[in-house]
Amino acid sequence: MKINFFLTGTFLTILLASTNILNSQENNTEKLAQTPPMGWNSFDSYGVYLYEKAAMQNLEAFAEKLKPHGYEYFVIDAGWFGEFELQPGTIYPAEKHAKKMNFNEYGLLQPSETYFPNGLQPIIDRCHELGLKFGLHLMRGIPREVVHLDLPIKGTNYTAADIADTKSICVWNDQNYGIDMSKPGAQEFYNSLINQMAEWGVDFIKYDDLVPFPEEIKGIAKAIEQCGRPMVYSLSPGNGADPNHIEAFKTAHMLRVTADIWDEQKGIDEAFDAWHKWQGKEEPGFWIDMDMIPFGQLQLMSPKPEGVRGDESKAELIKKMEAGELENFELLSGKGFTRWSDFTKDQMYTFITLRALAASPLMMGGDLPTLDDFSLKLITDDEMIACNQNGVMGHLVYEKDGIEIWNSPKKNSEDGWIGIFNRTPEMNKISLKVQDLGLGATQSYELKNVWGDSKVSDLDFSINPDGVVFLKYINNE
Repeated sequence: MKINFFLTGTFLTILLASTNILNSQENNTEKLAQTPPMGWNSFDSYGVYLYEKAAMQNLEAFAEKLKPHGYEYFVIDAGWFGEFELQPGTIYPAEKHAKKMNFNEYGLLQPSETYFPNGLQPIIDRCHELGLKFGLHLMRGIPREVVHLDLPIKGTNYTAADIADTKSICVWNDQNYGIDMSKPGAQEFYNSLINQMAEWGVDFIKYDDLVPFPEEIKGIAKAIEQCGRPMVYSLSPGNGADPNHIEAFKTAHMLRVTADIWDEQKGIDEAFDAWHKWQGKEEPGFWIDMDMIPFGQLQLMSPKPEGVRGDESKAELIKKMEAGELENFELLSGKGFTRWSDFTKDQMYTFITLRALAASPLMMGGDLPTLDDFSLKLITDDEMIACNQNGVMGHLVYEKDGIEIWNSPKKNSEDGWIGIFNRTPEMNKISLKVQDLGLGATQSYELKNVWGDSKVSDLDFSINPDGVVFLKYINNE
């Protein structure tokens, strides 16, 4: 009897342990990001140079301004581990990417003593105190200096040199080597890095330079699965995302499908191109991401040098410096110099309507403490958020004479939302039929202009250059 009791107890222990593992895995993957994630990312406003005071100020502003509307993830972008050289007497960086990175004896990145002298833990703890979730940016691979030092991989007999692919280097940031996932110790390195993130309390990871590398995508997904902490997993960037790798992409929760999007018409056009390409690929737990929202103040760590207009391309600035027309200065991460978003109001309406109808994650990029009222109104509009969180990537129903009409039906309903976009730089007048909106001609609908906050009585529209009419439709039958 004692033996039977012991065996039964052991069986129950194993069964409970197995159940806990399965539950942990389910919580870690299936139930996350059931609607498009909403949050803030520091890149548009601070590049890779966010510092402790600004992080705390943005966190408090996030809790006040965005949290009441469902925004949840506070994400610090790249550079949080960089010991940057600074311009004398300032907090401004004197180099684009830090030559010196802070890492421990196992090659795992640690918070910058330059920009985060108290570490990240006070920010993470305050984030959770406020009922929010914390995110960090990571670059694919392993720091090159770690490989040159040949540091050990935690918990193994392998070293950094055993796993590094020294021919695989990011074209815009050469701090890391890629990792050869076929090598022993490769998975263990990613496991150790993600386990450290879990110990810190990280809830969201934006992994950069990753989209073209499906084996590393899957390796990081395995690392997150084994860490025991639920984490939203975001892939970036995606201007070259290959649809043939969709199964690898779906081990993550967000897939960037554009290059960096900034406050210019070019970025809006690129987002439309991505929408055409990726419509219908979204599902709960996997979202097509069109990058951050560049509203408000941008590039606060890149003050405009003397003699620079601010609208020059990097190539033009380099040429002027080489010709001696400008003093040499460091062209920092991001685009351009400190400014308010250059979008017109019509471009802003178009931008945020596109994000709503495409069910793209809503990740605000501009500085939150100084955010202007108009930008705040757009990103917190109840109807826009309802459309976005509906989680249906709208489909194209009309395309003619520079007008595109996209229809995003509401789940389990005959209601929904429509965007009538003027894709031209001229005023566009158009008379439409109900069928042009992707609606049944024999059914009765009530139409509301979301941005005009008014009922629509006919389908004759004058749409501003690069503008939009955002409609909500309700089936009356």
